[in-house]
Amino acid sequence: MLGYTLPYYNRLSPADNRLYRRYYCEGCHQLRQGFNLRSTLTVNYDMTFNTILLNSIAGDVLDFEGTTKRICVLDRPKADSDLMRRMAGYTLILTKWELKDDDADKPSLKSKAASTALKGAIEKAVSLYPEYDRMVGEGFGRLRGLEQQGCKDAVLMGRTFGNGLIGALRDIAGEHASEDLDNVFRELSTVVYLMDAIDDLDEDFTEGTYNPLLPETGYTNAADFRMKHVYELSEMLNGEIGSLQTSYSKVRPLMRAGTGICDNIVYMGIPDSAKKVMMGSSTARTSVKNVLSNRKQRMSEGT
Repeated sequence: MLGYTLPYYNRLSPADNRLYRRYYCEGCHQLRQGFNLRSTLTVNYDMTFNTILLNSIAGDVLDFEGTTKRICVLDRPKADSDLMRRMAGYTLILTKWELKDDDADKPSLKSKAASTALKGAIEKAVSLYPEYDRMVGEGFGRLRGLEQQGCKDAVLMGRTFGNGLIGALRDIAGEHASEDLDNVFRELSTVVYLMDAIDDLDEDFTEGTYNPLLPETGYTNAADFRMKHVYELSEMLNGEIGSLQTSYSKVRPLMRAGTGICDNIVYMGIPDSAKKVMMGSSTARTSVKNVLSNRKQRMSEGT
């Protein structure tokens, strides 16, 4: 559960790199403090970006220290931020529904292990934020309905996924919520969904699980599919990334801080992730089935 919404580090200033690492580590701190140590398994790049953007607009806690402990996951939160506490709870609730979706597609030992490890933390998050649980659950229900109908419109699936997530994010934004901000989160979720669908082609074909991009017949492997459909896939991804960038440009003037890191992610990091997905070299793989096995790599890259 690494995520695709990460910086393009080759063009990231040292100051923005430090800022990003502070936010990423703070996600771990808020999860551990509010829930338990195991909940830190769910920290990811996509939620880190959402937190930076929301906090930069809301101005909840714009200046906070970085971690001081060698094993940073054991450190205490540095930001006394209700926004970040809510984001931690929301991350666990989203994880709950992703695990349920994975289990509905094809039960696996990985998803069962993650569900068992996170059970207590997820139950606490649901008790604290039942409305988030309801909204995200209803969104996944609509997505599941389209899957059962065999929907082949990947962009529609992505936007349906995004629509299911923006209710909770709108509540976290509070008085700073807006249609433009909704559009950022909806379009970001769409882009993430599309990249994940391309990334998972071989796995979904092998396991016989739903993927809107898989053809009825003639599929051999992901590399062959990407080569044969490079123009359609590139046009689809580039179009949605362009829409995301347009929406972001409308909320950017409202940001009180963090523009450097958010600009880097939106204009360079996400396009670079899309390029890697199209080349078959992505290692993001957002499925929570991989949350345990990917933990070591995520910690080395993100903290």
